[in-house]
Amino acid sequence: MHSPGHQQHPEHHVLEKPVAGRFRARVGADVVADSDDVLEVDEDGAPPRYYFPRESVRMDAMEHSETRTHCPFKGDASYFTMRLYDGKLEDAAWTYERPYDEHRALAGRIAFDQEKIPDLQQEAAD
Repeated sequence: MHSPGHQQHPEHHVLEKPVAGRFRARVGADVVADSDDVLEVDEDGAPPRYYFPRESVRMDAMEHSETRTHCPFKGDASYFTMRLYDGKLEDAAWTYERPYDEHRALAGRIAFDQEKIPDLQQEAAD
């Protein structure tokens, strides 16, 4: 299915590009994701977001939440609450299981919400 957002607003850009090398997401001392297959998504009006393959994310620290949102450009997102050493972070990550055709590369990948995780560091791994 094609994105109604892109059809109605062709001037709005949502660009995906692979991140070169290995990339890691860390919350404090905990590495929550580590991969050499990360996509950076630059969307007009939003900070860059990094989408990790599900198999590179610490799924033992994730539990599905009830939260769902809809993006007219990417599709329907479902959210995860993260449980870490010092408690839980509600709706701290999300995924598009079945994104619109224009963004099918995001299917099953997980992104972390920098606003909800104040000490999140996403960086090139050594």
